[in-house]
Amino acid sequence: MPSFDIVSEINMEEVRNATENANRELSTRFDFRGVEASFEYKDKTVKMQAEAEFQLQQMESMFRNACAKRNLDTSSMDVKDFDHRGKNFYQTIAFKEGIEQPVAKKIVKLMKDAKLKVQASIQGDQLRVTAKKRDDLQEAIALVKQSDLGQPFQYTNFRD
Repeated sequence: MPSFDIVSEINMEEVRNATENANRELSTRFDFRGVEASFEYKDKTVKMQAEAEFQLQQMESMFRNACAKRNLDTSSMDVKDFDHRGKNFYQTIAFKEGIEQPVAKKIVKLMKDAKLKVQASIQGDQLRVTAKKRDDLQEAIALVKQSDLGQPFQYTNFRD
């Protein structure tokens, strides 16, 4: 029986490269001259630090552009609230990896509501989809791609 897995993974090496690129851009921007601001990649998160809240917003936009240039889907970014300590503002960006239970249930419900001839089973932080025909699996992939579920998905282990 043909099957495939739906997963949600982020290439953390590319995230680190995007962080370094954003830091380089930060050092060349005129509006950040003489400002204490930086990006720091640590433990699968990116910490931004600046002297003002509006600068953090500009830095987030800068980081999103750097991610887009490295082919990282920015919908997987989870931007936390501002934190103010001393004279600096801080903000953390985490990345969603794996498919959480509520999202997995939404995908299964989506496939059932579309009356596709597939069976989807939740296996930890991924989904296994099986069907009798390969065409049904391709319809399932198309359905998940067109629905906006707030994070990027990859389709792996396609077996006949």
